Amino acid sequence: MTHYALRMYDYHVWANQTLINRLKELPQEVYTQELQSVFPTISKAIAHIYLADRTWLDILRGHSMMVAMESARQITAQTESLPLDDIENLYTDLSRQFKSTLHRQENMEQLITLNNPYAGIRETSLAEIVLQIVNHGTYHRGNITAMLRQMSYASVMTEYALFWYEGQNV
Repeated sequence: MTHYALRMYDYHVWANQTLINRLKELPQEVYTQELQSVFPTISKAIAHIYLADRTWLDILRGHSMMVAMESARQITAQTESLPLDDIENLYTDLSRQFKSTLHRQENMEQLITLNNPYAGIRETSLAEIVLQIVNHGTYHRGNITAMLRQMSYASVMTEYALFWYEGQNV
């Protein structure tokens, strides 16, 4: 049986792709249009989700949180300026790497120690990290939905229940 955290990661991949597909339907300038919101552009919000996911993958692969965050920081400006098709390709590659890394784990409840420079040291399970990744993505997909509404465009439903009912196997 698939561990619930792995299934949640599948949902995260599906939800990101569903949102990217919606963005590809809209005029190209929507992706980089500046507005007053949590992020100045949708491209920066999409890049933020990607960079956070990349940071967590580095942590799951054994890098310290400080090293993983610095690695992401170094490519932030470059990632934020990528066209949507390029960020989509990065997400696809990242999700493959994630799945490969996660499926090699024998125990998703295995504890690792995180040393977060902003919040301190704590132990957490691999499964809990995956839930953090999914929750973070959900939060920011909501930001993007609000940004689209602000520009008078409809977003797309990315709710977990829709993932169930569509019978997604990513």
